[in-house]
Amino acid sequence: MKSFLKSCTALTVALSFSGQAIAQVKEIGEGEGQVNIVAWAGYIERGETDKNFDWVTKFEEATGCKVNVKTANTSDEMVALMNEGGFDLVTASGDASLRLIAGKRVQPINIDLIKSWGTIDDRLKDAPWHTVDGVHYGVPYMWGPNVLMYNTNVFKEAPKSWNVVFEETNLPDGKSNKGRVQAYDGPIHVADAALYLMTHKPELGIKSPYELNEEQYKAALDLLRTQRTLVGRYWHDAFIQIDDFKNEGVVASGSWPFQVNLLKADKQPVASVFPEEGVTGWADTTMMHVDAANPNCSYMWMEHSLSSNLQSDLSVWFGANPSVPAACTDGRGMQTAEGCTTNGLDNFEQVKFWTTPTAKCATQSDQCVPYYRWVSDYIGVIGGR
Repeated sequence: MKSFLKSCTALTVALSFSGQAIAQVKEIGEGEGQVNIVAWAGYIERGETDKNFDWVTKFEEATGCKVNVKTANTSDEMVALMNEGGFDLVTASGDASLRLIAGKRVQPINIDLIKSWGTIDDRLKDAPWHTVDGVHYGVPYMWGPNVLMYNTNVFKEAPKSWNVVFEETNLPDGKSNKGRVQAYDGPIHVADAALYLMTHKPELGIKSPYELNEEQYKAALDLLRTQRTLVGRYWHDAFIQIDDFKNEGVVASGSWPFQVNLLKADKQPVASVFPEEGVTGWADTTMMHVDAANPNCSYMWMEHSLSSNLQSDLSVWFGANPSVPAACTDGRGMQTAEGCTTNGLDNFEQVKFWTTPTAKCATQSDQCVPYYRWVSDYIGVIGGR
C-alpha cells in the first residue's frame, strides 16, 4: 500500500505534459558495462526458470552490458521505483507510462537510434500511452489481455461471464465461490469492475472503463465491495497466485497468460477464457529514466528487445503478443503464426488497454474521477471499507 501512495507523486502535476525540455541521446557510445531494469515477472529471462527461455545471455556476451533486473508486481510499484531512481529502464504498462512522462521520470527516445523501429506493429508505434505531442517516450515491448483463469475440474465448460468472481454464486461443482476466487491487488482493477458494469448496468452509460463520473465510479466501488466478501486473497505476485491455484483451493481469478502457461506446463487443471463482457489488457513499453546512468547499454537493450529472439520467445513464454509482428513468422524464435493467433494478435481492438484515469476525459465532459482517488479508495475496499 505504501507503494500505491508513493505512486501518486507523479499525479501532482495533473498529467500536464508542458515544459518537457529533456534532450534526446544523439548517438550510442560504448557500453557502460551494465543496465538496470524494472520489469514485470517473467519479462526478462536468462534460462534460470526454464533453460529454453533465455534472451539475456547472448545480449550480455555481445555488448558487455550485464542485465540486472528488479521485478515489480504492480504498475504503482514500478512508478514508485522509478521515482526513487537508480534504474535505467522500466517495462511500463499504460497505467504507469503517462504518469512517468508527466512526472518527468523518463526521457524522450531517439527512434533514429533504434534500427528496428520500422518493424514495430503500426498499431503501437504512436500509441498514446507512450507518445505525447508527437514525441516518443519508449519502445513498445509486449501486449496482451487480462484473462479469466479457471480450474477445469470445477468448470467442465469455460465460464461465460466475469460474474463468477464479482457476484456470489454457486459454481458448477455445487459449492459457493465465496473464498475460492481472487482479484488483482492494484487500483487499476476498478476498470475491470467498470467493464463488467458496461454490460450488466448499461443504464450507467459507461463508455470507457477508465473514464468514470461520480455515479459510475460509485457503482464500480460498490461492486468491488461485493467482490471483497468473496475474495480469499488479492494477488499481485504471479508466482503466489500460481501456488494458490495449485495448493490453496482457488478456482477462478483474473490473471495473465503467464500464470496460465506455467500452470498448464505443470499439468495443472487450468484454462483461460475471454468472458462475454470483454477484457482489460496491457500494452507495455520500455522507457528510459531521465537520469539513466547507463544510456548506451539502455539503447542497446531496446534495440535487442526488437531484433533478437526476445519478441518471439517471450510471446510463447508469457502467452502475450509481440510488438514486432514478424516475430510470429520469421523463425527467429519459438513462436508461430498459429501461436500468435491463439494469443490474440487479431483481437487488439477488443482489449481495453490500461491507461491512467484523469479528471479531464473525453466521454464524461471532463468530469471523471482521477487516478489518485482510485488509489486511496481501492486501498479502502481491500481493507473492508
